[in-house]
Amino acid sequence: MNQRLKLLVFAGVALVAIGGATTYVLVSRKEATTARQPSNVSVQTADLATTAAAPHLAFRSTALGEGYGRMALVALANPGGPRALTPTSCDRLYARPGSAVCLIAQRGLVTTYQAAVLGPQWTPARTTPLAGLPSRARMSADGSRIATTTFVTGDSYANPGQFSTRTLIASSTSDSTVDIETFKLTVNGRSITAADRNMWGVTFAPDNDTFYATAASGGKTWLVKGSIAKRTLTSLREDVECPSLSPDGTRVAFKKHGTLSAGKWRLAVYDLATRKETVLAEERSVDDQVEWLDNTTIVYGLARTAANGAATSDIWSVPADGGGAAKVLVPDAWSPSVVRP
Repeated sequence: MNQRLKLLVFAGVALVAIGGATTYVLVSRKEATTARQPSNVSVQTADLATTAAAPHLAFRSTALGEGYGRMALVALANPGGPRALTPTSCDRLYARPGSAVCLIAQRGLVTTYQAAVLGPQWTPARTTPLAGLPSRARMSADGSRIATTTFVTGDSYANPGQFSTRTLIASSTSDSTVDIETFKLTVNGRSITAADRNMWGVTFAPDNDTFYATAASGGKTWLVKGSIAKRTLTSLREDVECPSLSPDGTRVAFKKHGTLSAGKWRLAVYDLATRKETVLAEERSVDDQVEWLDNTTIVYGLARTAANGAATSDIWSVPADGGGAAKVLVPDAWSPSVVRP
């Protein structure tokens, strides 16, 4: 695996929460400690059914104490207000009305990983084994498809101890699963068949067939447009990682490396029709697959170190037009997804 992709993977692994009282290993520690420090929230409890019935934000609660690591919901009308805790703990999650996908690391003498599809009671309705450390998760608009990205070891082209990615698109109601690494990848009209191909960070279009993702090979990354039915991936532009499609389907928010040092990224938005790129006002390095709050605002997770020495994270927002400034939307939170029932 190339050095840049290796560093990318290490950065992603570093942001995965590794258990109840265990602290994060943070690539962005320097930025987090110098950023504005919101105080830890006092986790006031909201009614779960009431919160789920209205537009809300689903996320992983990182407030220390009871509820740490559990999936939580908060009203979009009051994102800094009381949160409703579900019974399920997740390392990464994504939600749709009445359902969610929860990536879980089950630790013991041997650590195993699984993706759990949660039902209306926010408990696992079905589970699927995963090959490695949870990294990214997405669901299609109707909740029928889920996409998961994990970090794995042992690929033939990788050196011992190195990670690569494994991205699967699965049905939420059956055992149907496809590995998008098996899809035909075309970059600038040329088929890429190299063994070091990696794909990650799926975001679904509303038609339930089209999706966007990152493809990487030979030290480069591309935004690719995929078709599940045709089993194809076609490049749209270079230097795009972890895309997220806007609600109106016209733009993709992503992180880009550009000329930054290894393991650093800037957030940007790409207009699919005009091909115009807009760099966002968030100047810190963000290693996350961002979410759209609406057609004008991006939300994402950023790690920080609290004054008491315990590591946690916050969900931030920033305008999608390149103006304004980043601000905390939900303190002590991670892995956001916007749900509008």
